[in-house]
Amino acid sequence: MMLETLLVMNFIWFGLGFHAFSLRSRVFAKMMVPKDYRDTPAFEILVASGRFLGGFNLAFALLCFLLVWNLNLFPADAQRGLLLLVIAVAHGTQFAFNVPIALQNRHGGGAWKVTGKMLFIFLVDLIMTLLNLMAAILLLL
Repeated sequence: MMLETLLVMNFIWFGLGFHAFSLRSRVFAKMMVPKDYRDTPAFEILVASGRFLGGFNLAFALLCFLLVWNLNLFPADAQRGLLLLVIAVAHGTQFAFNVPIALQNRHGGGAWKVTGKMLFIFLVDLIMTLLNLMAAILLLL
């Protein structure tokens, strides 16, 4: 039951990522880019790349959804642990690549501000990384 709960949590979080990055890519880009810079070609590139990032979130959401309903396809703990390890890496990269930006924010820099919604995303990705990693380790031991 714990594994299924974790997979549902992953499904929801990745699904929200798909929604934010792909379906609402312009809103996402506005969160990242200050108002003064939104009428540049780079802003439209960010909107398009958000959709690209959302596609990865959709793939992971689908994986987690299918695993919840078909977990018996991976009956061994080692198989399940490996899947959770990969999911932990997916969340972990979202967190890790924001760390330098957050550190730059402390000195008045950074490509975007890790505050508000971005801070929430940053922290949830850390929590999801740790939860998936701990579950993976328990299954792999």
